[in-house]
Amino acid sequence: MQYGQRTYRQLFRQDDLVYFRVVVRQTDLHVGVRRERFSPELAYWLEDLVQKQRIFLEDYIKKDPEFINALSSYKLKSGAPPIVVDMAAAAVKAGVGPMAAVAGAFAEYAGTALSRRSRDVIVENGGDIYLRSTKRRRIGIFAGQSPLSNRMALEILPEDTPLGICTSSGTVGPSLSFGRADAAVVLSPSVSLADAVATAAANLIQNEKDIPQAVQYATEVNGVKGALVIKGDRLAVRGDLKLVPMLS
Repeated sequence: MQYGQRTYRQLFRQDDLVYFRVVVRQTDLHVGVRRERFSPELAYWLEDLVQKQRIFLEDYIKKDPEFINALSSYKLKSGAPPIVVDMAAAAVKAGVGPMAAVAGAFAEYAGTALSRRSRDVIVENGGDIYLRSTKRRRIGIFAGQSPLSNRMALEILPEDTPLGICTSSGTVGPSLSFGRADAAVVLSPSVSLADAVATAAANLIQNEKDIPQAVQYATEVNGVKGALVIKGDRLAVRGDLKLVPMLS
C-alpha cells in the first residue's frame, strides 16, 4: 500500500536539502534541512525535542482522558501544555476535536525549532507539512487512487513561508475521517490550523457534489490561505494558492 510505505514522501523532497527521519512512537517525521546545517547531533536534538513534546501531550491525556476522544471543540483543564493549547485552539476554529490537529502540531513545533538552525526547513508528519524556504518550492499532491493523484503540485514562494500545508483523506491512511475525500489540502501559516481544517473539510465529502461546499468552508476559516479538494476525477480550488504540473 502506497501510504503504508510512505512513498508519497517523494512528492515533496527537494534536491538541495538533506533528509533524515525522527520517529518517537506514533510521531514519524521526515525532515529536510540545508546540507551545511545537517549533523547527527541535529537529528538527536530534534528527537529529544519531539520526545519532550510527546511527554507533555501524554501526561495531559492521563489527567484528562476525554481529550483524546473529543470530536468537537473541547474545554481544557487548567495547566495544559502549549502544544495541547495550540491543538485545542485550532480545533475550535475548525469545528473538530483537538486530536485532529496533533500531526500538524508536531510538524509545526519541530519545524519552528529547526528554523532557528536552518533557513530552509521542511517537516512532514503523516501528510502534514511545515515549510520554511528561501526559494520557490513545489509540493506534490497525493490523492490515493484518484486519477489526479501525483499529477499536480503546489508552487510555494519564499515570502509565503513559514507555511503549513496539510492533507486529510477518507480513502488513504489510518487517520479518522467521516468523509470520502481522496485529498483535502489546506494552507495556513499555522500548521495546527491547516491540519484541523483539512480534517473538517475532508469530513464533508461523500461524493463529488460535496467538493464546492468543502473548499468554501475551509477558506472561510480565519487564518486559512487556500484549499484544494479532490474526489475521484473532480477537484476544486479556492483561495491564495497556485497549482502547477508535477515535474517528471
